[in-house]
Amino acid sequence: MTDAPAQRPAAWRRVLQFPATRLLLLGGALLLMLALSNGFMERFAATPWKAIASAAAMAGLGLAFYVGFVRLVERRPVGELALPGMGRELAVGLAIGAGLYTGCVLILMALGIYRIEGLNPLSFLVPAVAMAITSAIFEELLFRGALFRIVEEWLGSWISLAVSSFVFGFVHLLNPAATLTGAVFISVEAGLLLAAGYMVTRRLWMSMGFHAAWNYTQSAIFSGVVSGSDSNPGLIRPSIDGPALLTGGKFGLEASVVAFVLCTTTGVVLLVMAIRRGHIRRAGAS
Repeated sequence: MTDAPAQRPAAWRRVLQFPATRLLLLGGALLLMLALSNGFMERFAATPWKAIASAAAMAGLGLAFYVGFVRLVERRPVGELALPGMGRELAVGLAIGAGLYTGCVLILMALGIYRIEGLNPLSFLVPAVAMAITSAIFEELLFRGALFRIVEEWLGSWISLAVSSFVFGFVHLLNPAATLTGAVFISVEAGLLLAAGYMVTRRLWMSMGFHAAWNYTQSAIFSGVVSGSDSNPGLIRPSIDGPALLTGGKFGLEASVVAFVLCTTTGVVLLVMAIRRGHIRRAGAS
């Protein structure tokens, strides 16, 4: 006797599971939810607690949709959102993200570029929470969970790293005070760091921690401009006076050589860790 040949999936399912199709469907839905979440934040800008509640609700919806898509369409466990190890990886990401931005500011303080003029009330720490939640959850689900992961499965780790970093950096040109230098710097420093955080763990929690802590520390604590977006005052009232090469100018600190060196170095370290753990994947690997 011989085993019966495996039944080939129906044509519609093969089309549905094709990488480009999955990327379009999953990425498009996440992009739409990100836009809706940003819309709610703008609507509730004057009432931060409502903005935080709406951001948390939309983040939960985004996570639920991602999990449902992976299970129903891709038909596999959602390992990149596995709960074991979540707390540790999220905490590490939060610590590194906050530490990197604080390190950048300390360097500028040592150079006499960033000076603390005073402090605002503690209530100034609240509004940026919604932004940190939205950017961490939706942008990591979109750019690492969907774009990086699906392109990596299709074309391999190295091409995926290049593609996802380029796209992640250059979508920031849509921000009000965007600059080409800022987009290029984010492509390298943040694109590498966030993708490497995913590669080294094969989960999204560390990258979400990086993203949330960097954005929150930048805005809520040090009153910095987040990636060329509109700036709002945080806890510290600073005086910043120095060349754009060191301050990032109107785009924010991400467009400075200080952030570029610190974040890119951290990303390279994580990438080397991923290589040593055998987490680099060839094209067509699942």
